[in-house]
Formats: sequence, C-alpha cells, structure tokens
Amino acid sequence: MVGIRALSKIWLNGRLVPWDDARIHVLTHGLHYGYSIFEGLRCYATARGPAVFRLREHFERFGNSAKIYRMKLPFDRTTLERATLDLVRANGVPEAYLRPIAYSGYGEMGIDPSKSPVEVAIAMWEWGAYLGDEGVRRGVRATVSSWVRMDSRMLPPQAKCAANYANSALAKMEATSAGYDEAIILNSAGMVAEGPGENIFRVKNGIVSTPPASSGILRGITRDSVIRFVRDEGLEFQRTDFTREELFTA
Repeated sequence: MVGIRALSKIWLNGRLVPWDDARIHVLTHGLHYGYSIFEGLRCYATARGPAVFRLREHFERFGNSAKIYRMKLPFDRTTLERATLDLVRANGVPEAYLRPIAYSGYGEMGIDPSKSPVEVAIAMWEWGAYLGDEGVRRGVRATVSSWVRMDSRMLPPQAKCAANYANSALAKMEATSAGYDEAIILNSAGMVAEGPGENIFRVKNGIVSTPPASSGILRGITRDSVIRFVRDEGLEFQRTDFTREELFTA
C-alpha cells in the first residue's frame, strides 16, 4: 500500500486546482463501470531539475487507449504533456509518480458511456520503488497465479484501462494473501504473460526474452526501455512465448 502525502495541486479538466478540491460525484459513470484509461509516469531528479521519463510515449499510449475504448478526449496530446510539466513545476517535488486519467464522468447511468462527459485529471505523489526498496535490493518472492490473463476476445490488453486491472487486483491479492510479494499471470494458452503491474523478462544461457504483445500483455514503456538497453549492450534478445517451467529454470 502507498500512503499518499498530499501535495499542492492536481490538474483537473484544464485547470490546476488545490489538492483537496479535486473531487468527483459518487455517481460518476467510470466509478461504477470501470470506464477509464490511465497512465503511470515517473518524474526523476536530475542536475537540470525534475525530468519526466518518456513523456511523449506515455501520452501516445494514453491516446491509443482512448481510441480503443472509443473515448473522445477533450484535450490533445500536446496540451496534456504541457499540463503534466506545469503540474510538476507547481508541486515543486523533484521525484514523483504521475497519474493521468480520463474517465466517463457524471451524466447518465447505464452500461453505455457515450452519453456521459469525458473528464481528465493528472495527479502526482511521491512513490518509491513499485515493489519497495527491499525488493530492489534482494529481489521479490513471486507465485504463479490461478487467475488467467484476459485476451483480446475479452478485453483489449493493449489499452491501459481501469477495467483490465480487476484481473490484476485479483492476482495480486491472491499472491500477497499467500505470503508472496507478487504474482505471475499466465494467459489462456498457459504461457507466461505478465505481472499484475509489470512486464516479465527471462534470462537463460545469455539470451534475454520477453513475451510478445500477442500473449495478452500491455506494451510497457519500461519494457521497451529494457529492450533498448539489452540491444545497446549487444545481448541476444527474443520476443517469444515461454512456459512457467522455462521461467522456473531461468
């Protein structure tokens, strides 16, 4: 769990508003039906000031998620990128996690979200390593989940949508309740897909591999960065399916 320390501002529907004023109605459509898309970015401290990691790529994926879910965003990518940088400046925090989100707002109830307005917010807070500093130093204990990763016949895994993460939440809770730190989720073919909130890489005999997009994973921005690093180091790399047994013997 992340204890969120309130900062000064949140960007909401085109304006920077005080943290405590960024509120939504309890009958917000997306709250009931999971119809929201989001991103997760990191801002890092550098000698030249805070820097947002791969800002453009994250908002390109944000826009693609909206297209997949037939969501008409009221702001273009350039506006959202500038809003993100404005938010970082306004809060004055050198390192933070940033969460842009677009959702079907307060309007009408019912399954069809098209009659509800699309609202957009960007929040940021201080958040350390995803699985904790201890996990970075010593590694984590993971277990194969009994829950199966959905495929594109069920929900579109290439969209970073809140509804998709119910699957991740079930796998995560199952793992932590059994004493593990994280889950490994297989797809409907029994191949390794990804974790609840991260992509998976395997290293065996000097070859680095990761499941392909067709395995039902989200195309992670961090995943793409790791692939670039691997290639820059001259290591052999493959996008390929692999079983849990092949993961166990890495």
